[in-house]
Amino acid sequence: MKSMLRNLAIAAACTIGAGAHLAFAAGGGDLVVFDWSGYEDPLLHPAYATKYGAEPTFAFFGDEDEAFQKMRAGFKADIAHPCSQSVVKWREAGMLQPLDTSKITGWKDLNPGIMAMKDLTTAADGKVWFMPFDWGNTSLLYRTDDVTAEEAQSLRIFADPKFKGRVTIGDNVDDAYALASLVIGLKDWTKMTDAEFKEASDFLRDVHRNIRFYWTDDTDINQAFSGNEVDLAWGWNETFVTLKSQGVSIAMNRDTKEGMSTWVCGYVLMKDAPGNLDQAYDFLNAVNAPAVSSYMVTTFGYGHGNAAGMSAIEPKLLAERGFDDLDKFLDKTLFQQPVAPELKQRMIEEFEKIKAGY
Repeated sequence: MKSMLRNLAIAAACTIGAGAHLAFAAGGGDLVVFDWSGYEDPLLHPAYATKYGAEPTFAFFGDEDEAFQKMRAGFKADIAHPCSQSVVKWREAGMLQPLDTSKITGWKDLNPGIMAMKDLTTAADGKVWFMPFDWGNTSLLYRTDDVTAEEAQSLRIFADPKFKGRVTIGDNVDDAYALASLVIGLKDWTKMTDAEFKEASDFLRDVHRNIRFYWTDDTDINQAFSGNEVDLAWGWNETFVTLKSQGVSIAMNRDTKEGMSTWVCGYVLMKDAPGNLDQAYDFLNAVNAPAVSSYMVTTFGYGHGNAAGMSAIEPKLLAERGFDDLDKFLDKTLFQQPVAPELKQRMIEEFEKIKAGY
């Protein structure tokens, strides 16, 4: 469960403007990192604290669209942690400054498959805007005491009336349309047609009829599973790793008939970063250190962007996390790569209608 201090930090992060930045900076390090809750874990950037004798100051957001709106309204941060599908939108909004890769140790060790994703790290202008840090899956999670392995072979189970009131998916437009895209047979959602968009949205409306709630963070989904409130979830690796270690009867099927979704998140440098640029690059070097890979895989169940660090991990652990055969892993995945801003906005507006029952 989140600590009281973390809850206070999240509440404080809802305050927008220069005053919010000053309040954060006064309480910790000069560097302000706008991040997902949980990534303030010191073991994800140990070299930073070793060098400065203090942790960065973290502010938190619930999803990337929330973060985008807060920063557009005046909230200032040095570094932020969006995922791949938002990078183009943030860049085109003029919110980012390019990265100087010569200042990032181990840049050449970043996973080549991730680096090849269209319009992600390097734009058409040849500048680099994004450093991949973590990657993982959104997959079918199910309680093995309520759902059979045979039933869990297709993602269409989310719309099965048998599970009415026993389903949760994220309050996250990207994960939602990744699920729907897979169900209608898409592996590249950047090429979605109008007809496919309608088909995907119709499926999400079918899923909505079964929804108990839309989860917003790991705490929501973990409590729902452990409390036997839901049988099915469209969720992340961390939930499976955490609940399995707690003895909850849970399985994660990455090998459904339709496949799975893979997301890639990482760090960007904000254009109006108020802090020290050297500290920003020291933080990027700290999170990209190969030594972070094992902790990331073990504790969160996510892959680390640094391929050299990943290759040094014990093969047994990689196999347990599903990362031992990356060719097979990537073959049945929909990468949540950037989509055109017009399509992204259309997804956002339609998902809001779906959640409201329209």
